[in-house]
Amino acid sequence: MPREFELCPGRRVGGDQPCFIIAEIGQNHQGDLDIARRMIRMAKECGADCAKFQKSELEHKFNKKALERPYTSKHSWGKTYGEHKRHLEFSHDQYRELKKYAEEIGIFFTASGMDEMAVEFLHELDVPFFKVGSGDTNNFPYLEKTAKKGRPMVISSGMQSMNTMHQVYQIVKPINPNFCFLQCTSAYPLQPEDVNLRVILAYQSAFPDIPIGYSGHETGIAISVAAVAMGAKVVERHVTLDKTWKGSDHQASLEPNELAELVKAIRTVEKAMGSPIKQLLPCEMACNEKLGKSVVAKVTIPEGTVLTLDMLTVKVGEPKGFPPEAIFDLVGQKVKRHIEEDETITEQAVENHVKKVKC
Repeated sequence: MPREFELCPGRRVGGDQPCFIIAEIGQNHQGDLDIARRMIRMAKECGADCAKFQKSELEHKFNKKALERPYTSKHSWGKTYGEHKRHLEFSHDQYRELKKYAEEIGIFFTASGMDEMAVEFLHELDVPFFKVGSGDTNNFPYLEKTAKKGRPMVISSGMQSMNTMHQVYQIVKPINPNFCFLQCTSAYPLQPEDVNLRVILAYQSAFPDIPIGYSGHETGIAISVAAVAMGAKVVERHVTLDKTWKGSDHQASLEPNELAELVKAIRTVEKAMGSPIKQLLPCEMACNEKLGKSVVAKVTIPEGTVLTLDMLTVKVGEPKGFPPEAIFDLVGQKVKRHIEEDETITEQAVENHVKKVKC
């Protein structure tokens, strides 16, 4: 099994640990602190492990021309992209309020640091782990500085190649062994044919000593549940209070009822993964007693007869006798009493029979 580590105080990921579920609030709070609090509570009530935001220090994430360019989208909160982003960006004090609120209601709180200065602030804020968004996964100086902070890292891989992910691994691993990769495709909403869940298996093969997870931007929950069945140890999904709200992420986000259903489905699948050992289970005994078949005499068999295959058949019998898989072992055995046609063949009727133990 992939190694496990403590992602948050008292909460480990990887190995046989339950999947860690991140409710990505991002900027779906509309720049409203009260909505942000409501979303944190919603994440908690739906059973998510962590409420996550996105923190930027805008002058460090964008150059001046990027902030000054006109932004006329129907999702815009300002005339320029800078005005739009400033509307959605919480201050340091507001982040402190939100983290305190999350702690009060009992859910982990973190954010993606969208630039190096944002990472500095989140480190000061004492978040349990850093989330590296796909846009910074190939930003190697950023990765190196973030890894040196010593906090666990969850690294998304949208827009990246396997070659890049090998480079990321080689940069982060010697500095900070406590990290995981999330398979991710950066499209909103994401179409099923572009999800590529098999990358989870490729990551598990290429990086066997770290946990692998999934960050999804698709609609619905089925694909995310499938990711857990394939071994995802962290699942991140965008969440919203209303998909019809203004903002480009809402359409690819889960509303509260969907998030609750996702958490429930993941926990059900984890139980269903069970054991790799195939054996008759206690829960199957009733069905086996009712419908399990036995070896039965196809013809009348006199006492002292040496059994041949054409004397035997398989039916649901009363009482129970030899199971069907024992029929070839009975060939060549001698019966020590008369057996009627259609009678179950029992151990008491066969001479010196040694019962083989099932493996």
